[in-house]
Amino acid sequence: MSHPLRTIAHYDLDSFFVSVEMLNDPSLKGKPVIVGGKERGVVAACSYEARKYGVHSAMPSNKARQLCPQAIFLKGNYADYSKYSRWVTNIIKAEAPLVEKASVDEFYLDLSGMDKFFDPLQWAINLRENIMNQTGLPISFGLSCNKMMAKIATNQAKPNGFLQVPHGREQEFLAPLSVGEIPGVGQQTQLILQSMGIYTIQDIFTTGKDALDERLGKTGIELWQKSQGIHHSPVTEYHEAKSISSENTFDENKTDIIFLQAELVRLTEKICFKLRQDGKVAGCVAIKLRYADFETVNRQLAIPFSCADDEIIPVAKTLFSKLYHGSKPIRLLGVRLSELTHDAVQTNMFDDVNRKSDLYKAIDGVKNRFGNYVVKRASSN
Repeated sequence: MSHPLRTIAHYDLDSFFVSVEMLNDPSLKGKPVIVGGKERGVVAACSYEARKYGVHSAMPSNKARQLCPQAIFLKGNYADYSKYSRWVTNIIKAEAPLVEKASVDEFYLDLSGMDKFFDPLQWAINLRENIMNQTGLPISFGLSCNKMMAKIATNQAKPNGFLQVPHGREQEFLAPLSVGEIPGVGQQTQLILQSMGIYTIQDIFTTGKDALDERLGKTGIELWQKSQGIHHSPVTEYHEAKSISSENTFDENKTDIIFLQAELVRLTEKICFKLRQDGKVAGCVAIKLRYADFETVNRQLAIPFSCADDEIIPVAKTLFSKLYHGSKPIRLLGVRLSELTHDAVQTNMFDDVNRKSDLYKAIDGVKNRFGNYVVKRASSN
């Protein structure tokens, strides 16, 4: 099966959390900075000065402190990171024909067909400069024939650069790189490959499909294809309107504030649970009221990306209190979360979020086993 030739750009904000912190406090520039809990948890992001000591993202904070005792640890401000992420998203969406937001700091753009009108590389360079000029944030990009190649090119272009891998030069570009440069190849797979004498991407190709299939099965065959730059995952358009919601139409119209607030909590818990099950976080909360005369009103508020009940419920309550004044009977009540992104893992790198994540995993485990309403807040009773 033949696949049409694509032109894909991958943009990645360099050390995003650290870069935002440096915008807020320029005195941090040039210093080893680590965003994440100092005493426990893991490194959410680190400056290139800290990386020189071997510090990297997802490393336990204790180990990072041992490697770089002079590092400046910052707790992190996810509200600011959310704000800058939205800013960059809006700039890209205003210019690009097809955008996939992979996380708060990572974007794929499908620029296929653009070469009929102008040079995609120059267009991508102009977009990068526009983002940097408007936000002050450093950003790198890679340009190639598919998402995998574009992402690897971005990683090679960092920090704060860009790189194009022309069509037909994919295998040549990949050959000398470490097998760990292939997205999705973790430490365990690397150890297996090394036991086979495979260290570079060229080694994967030379070893051959049959030997890799015998040792790694389907994963081995996919690696052999990737060693030639073959990857067919499409760019999936990012819609801010994509949302998750829950609502209840009452058998009888309601005016009881205590009942309505309890129902609001129950609906919010329900969709937060679904959000966590999908591995997503939300950046916007909205509530909907429909009155007995069928008049429908809505109100929404942008929030720091979250999937935690205790962060989202107060926002829903605030919206409800601003929208409803107890003067009209309510027929329907609904809660909606939007601006969804697969970013739960990244938010869990923060110390306080990490502790909270453990709690929600335990709660969700009970719900999965015994039912969604076995564990609930007292305020939803």
